[in-house]
Amino acid sequence: MTLFTLLFASILGGLAVILGAFGAHALKKILTEEQLKSFETGVKYQMYHSIVLLIIGFNFNLETTVEKYMIYSFVAGIILFSFSIYGLVISSAKNKKLRFLGPITPIGGLLLIIGWCLLFNSILTINY
Repeated sequence: MTLFTLLFASILGGLAVILGAFGAHALKKILTEEQLKSFETGVKYQMYHSIVLLIIGFNFNLETTVEKYMIYSFVAGIILFSFSIYGLVISSAKNKKLRFLGPITPIGGLLLIIGWCLLFNSILTINY
């Protein structure tokens, strides 16, 4: 589980850098200021949670069921939250808004919150 966590953290973190640069340079020409801010929000949340995954991967054994669900919640939350924002913003800029992505964003956000709650639970059960 640790390898899974660290691999996803590095992939999603690297993609956040790529997408951030893509947004700042290529998309800046076609997005409104509001759309660009939304895109940046997706990139920020993706990077923040990738860093959290790295920290967890290096500091937890990731053997318990709760810890595994925590990782799955963070990974799925990042993908659903950030990538639905990217899809909504880019499709909206092309006047072909993918409305089905709208409800996916809060589901991703909920999974991120669940990940944080499971992290809290995991910290409480560590024996120092």
